[in-house]
Amino acid sequence: TFERMASMRSTTTTAKPSAKKKKRPRGGEDGAEDLAPEVVLREVRRCRAAMREDAAPAAAKEEDEEALDLSRYRVVQEMAPEAVAVEIERLFVKAAESILKGEAFSFSVPSRSASNQAYVPSLDRVVLKANASERSFANANQVRKTAVMARVLSLVHEVVRKDIHVTKRDLFYTDVKLFARQEDSDAVLDDAACTIGCPRSCLNVVAADKGLVVGRLSFDEDGDAIDCSRMGVTGKAIPSYIDKITNIRSDAEFILLVEKDAAYNRLAEDRFYNQFPCILITGKGQPDVATRMFLRRVRNELRIPVLAFVDADPYGLKILSVYMSGSKAMSYDSASLTTPDVKWLGLRPSDFDAFDLPDQCRLPMTPKDIDMGKQLLKEDFVQKNPAWCRELETMLRTKQKAEIQALSAFGFQFVTQVYLPTKLRNGDWI
Repeated sequence: TFERMASMRSTTTTAKPSAKKKKRPRGGEDGAEDLAPEVVLREVRRCRAAMREDAAPAAAKEEDEEALDLSRYRVVQEMAPEAVAVEIERLFVKAAESILKGEAFSFSVPSRSASNQAYVPSLDRVVLKANASERSFANANQVRKTAVMARVLSLVHEVVRKDIHVTKRDLFYTDVKLFARQEDSDAVLDDAACTIGCPRSCLNVVAADKGLVVGRLSFDEDGDAIDCSRMGVTGKAIPSYIDKITNIRSDAEFILLVEKDAAYNRLAEDRFYNQFPCILITGKGQPDVATRMFLRRVRNELRIPVLAFVDADPYGLKILSVYMSGSKAMSYDSASLTTPDVKWLGLRPSDFDAFDLPDQCRLPMTPKDIDMGKQLLKEDFVQKNPAWCRELETMLRTKQKAEIQALSAFGFQFVTQVYLPTKLRNGDWI
């Protein structure tokens, strides 16, 4: 077992050497006694202390951001329900005036296409440029989409005036014949938020719960006290109504952001957060808006490091980039969705040899993987971090990838008892 592997350095044997030595994970050969919590958490605490010392520079950076000339970009602002309703009324008054003049009404909708997006280094996130297009009811090619836009705006107006929340699915079923597909109403909902000039969360239309959180975290949710260490094995679903969360408190040393729910479940069942005080969060793959907002909110209020545990493949890195720099689909709302200083803890290509990952667990990269890896190498958010570039270059050179579950080759609890404690003890994140 890996427990015995971890203590082999300090053990001698008189048995005859076998003809072929069995591979063992080198990451754990310093001895299990070196993986005690006080030893493991030293580097994490240094990182946390450095973050708190940088609080003043961070505040200064926010002030610098406010001083930036963002006139070339579409910047949305948090808005109260009343303000959202007033803005929708303004749009409809303008449409009514056009109709009374004998003209077809239209909406000026910011373009969310890839060509209208840019990565701004000083902001460290993807943003939307200011280009917009007219969506006119008089245009035969745009008439349906314009009608959908008007219907969505009227439904959002009703929701914010009543100060209630509905799901995107609820919105779709109010007019199935017009919307036809939920993908269409979802896309127009983002257009509506962008046109109004607020984050989508301000429209009070949310997605179904997806992300999970467990560990050393407590907060109040709409007045109810929530203790995430006492919510069962897998913890609590991250609520879609982030604005209803208050009084966040924790004694955690760090946040462990886990890409997949399978790895998250292993960590949760082993109560990893009790041995090494932390908060476990997963978006179950590609994260939803609520999970990204929740991570940013918790990290900003607690001022503790966020360490990411993702697959060692281009898709794992792509998901990590969504947490850090934002997605192109939601670039207009990147300010409230990104957590720029996430550290890449694992799984990384350099871990393959460091932990003697068996050959059968190293998967060949597909042509699609290689193409995505090459594209990622060109991204600004990757190029600014030389250590990330080296890891990605190693992946492309060896044409090998691995999923988090590959570590189970050493035992199902190897991740919680050896791999992660070893990485934390060594401060092995980038």
